[in-house]
Amino acid sequence: MVTLDTIRTDMKKLLAVDKELHQVEVNADTIDEALADAAVQFDTKTTNLQYEVVEKGSDGFLGIGKKPWKLKIYQDPNTIKKAVKLASDGLIIDDEEGETQEVKNRDGLFYVRHFSSDIMLKIILPVGDGLPIELRDVLDEIRREDTLDFDEELVKKYIKNGTDGHYYSVGQYKHVSAGDVLISVEAAKDEMKASIVVSPPSMSGAEASEESIKRSLMTQGIIEQCIDDAKISEFVDNPVYNVPFEVAAAIQPLDGHDAYLSYNFETDPKKLKAKISDTGNINYKELNQIQNVIKDQPLATKIPAERGKGGKTIFGRYLEAKNGKDIQIQLGANVVLDRDGVTIKAAIDGEVMLVNGKITVEPIKYLDAVNVKTGDVKFVGTVIIKGNVEEGYRVEATNIEVNGIVDKSHLEATGNIIVRQGIFGKGEGYIKAGKSLWAKFINDTTVEVEENVIVLDSILNSNVTAMKNILLRGKKAQIMGGHLLATEEICARNIGSPGGGTETILEVGIDPRAKKRLEQLQKMQGDATKEYEALELDIQTLEQQKKLRKRLPQEKEDKLTKLKQRKKDVTEDLGEMNSEIDKIQAHLRELKAVGKVKAEGTVYAGVKIYVRDVLDEVKMDAKSVTFYFEKSFCKRGDYEPPAFTVEEPDGYTAN
Repeated sequence: MVTLDTIRTDMKKLLAVDKELHQVEVNADTIDEALADAAVQFDTKTTNLQYEVVEKGSDGFLGIGKKPWKLKIYQDPNTIKKAVKLASDGLIIDDEEGETQEVKNRDGLFYVRHFSSDIMLKIILPVGDGLPIELRDVLDEIRREDTLDFDEELVKKYIKNGTDGHYYSVGQYKHVSAGDVLISVEAAKDEMKASIVVSPPSMSGAEASEESIKRSLMTQGIIEQCIDDAKISEFVDNPVYNVPFEVAAAIQPLDGHDAYLSYNFETDPKKLKAKISDTGNINYKELNQIQNVIKDQPLATKIPAERGKGGKTIFGRYLEAKNGKDIQIQLGANVVLDRDGVTIKAAIDGEVMLVNGKITVEPIKYLDAVNVKTGDVKFVGTVIIKGNVEEGYRVEATNIEVNGIVDKSHLEATGNIIVRQGIFGKGEGYIKAGKSLWAKFINDTTVEVEENVIVLDSILNSNVTAMKNILLRGKKAQIMGGHLLATEEICARNIGSPGGGTETILEVGIDPRAKKRLEQLQKMQGDATKEYEALELDIQTLEQQKKLRKRLPQEKEDKLTKLKQRKKDVTEDLGEMNSEIDKIQAHLRELKAVGKVKAEGTVYAGVKIYVRDVLDEVKMDAKSVTFYFEKSFCKRGDYEPPAFTVEEPDGYTAN
């Protein structure tokens, strides 16, 4: 029974919805264009809109008499209620992402429809904290004047369990076919879209079901592939009468993509980023601005053009698609095409980059300086630095050429290093070369090279190791302070300092690396021998106690076992050390290089010179002298010019 209170309540609900509604009137050539215009104004999707036709449009004849559609468009009240509910729950769903974003809370929904002679029910269960469906609300819709019977228990079951998105029969009604909906189909002239126009049913008439809509469409020749089941389901749930409702669309042709190159490196230098630590801090010394590649490394792959995929109109007419266009692979310098014809590989080690759209590998990296702008430099080719290497930075490359000064920093090359303005190590600088080092001077730096060290002016307070020669050849050409080791020769004008204030040690005729390893092993041997003697004493003490008492406490017994095991391990270590020491000593004795120290000017008193481990400590200044080894003694002779010459390398410098 409808009471006055019920009417008041319903009117309040309708008034609340009306307050939320905003409408616009739009004139457009088609309904779709009008909806698209309104969607922009409402800042929502077209599927969230409803409309009323104010004036029906017409295409006219050959454009003559063309009349636009005039629509009154407003947002679907259900979507407004949904947005308000989500906002109250602290959820905001953007229109662009709403379809993919999970809804946490949603009220339950139900639909009662009359298909054929059946009363059909569809239940969508609530989600999260959404409101449940009330049985009485469902029953109110089922009970009509023409209802014959229905199964209330079945209705309760569906309200509890849902219907999984389908309609199910829950009863019968008195069907009058004369009151059924009328479905007409309107197809676009270009056969790209089809809409239905459905007249509302009269009392006891059947509503439009999914099957009846599909049947009407297919009767008009519209192919099943183009029918949008979701749109039909949407119409059945929320029918819109006497206005076109799109339910089918052509299968659009899909053009094939053009051939393109898939790069294995970053082609935009601006996107190269500094290294970030686990704590989120940026390491500004590791700016990662150089993309190193090695020979035969794949740099890019050509992805072939794709054939287009044809479409179909709503009546099945074929829609042709364009095939993708092929491209010719353009190769830059120092790259090659692999045998597969699609893979670009590096022909040399170097830096990969795009130059005029072509992949190129550059074997030389030019830098103005190494500082905060460049960070540390790590390159598999040659690095040429116009300015200085500032304090605290590292440069690692195949070859390194510095036209300025190297401050307290770390330079390491597998080939040669050239420093034209000298090295200020400040006690912490480190230079390592797989071949030779050229420098104007070396000051307070540790240097290790596999071949020669060639210096124009001086070596001051530095530790320099060369597997071949150390040569100072300028007007000053002075060695003062530090420890220098070379396998063959050390040549300079002056060695040491007047008054002998700074200790200067030179060693030749030995393998510096083997000698350092020998010193390391001898120290380890001494430590191991001391440990062995201490273990032996502890073991003897415990065994003497065991002999007297015939039994030791378990704690001491365990200790004795551990001591014996440790003694065994130390004995094995000593055996390995002695074997390696013997091999190194034999190698040093058999070394063919005799070794010489040559001074064209003065060797000052206090300088210590070792020739094949034989010491000659200079007591008085010696002039124009050569130190050499003969018959197990270190002897002195007249000055001899250097027995070798070393030319500065070329082939990778700027000249």
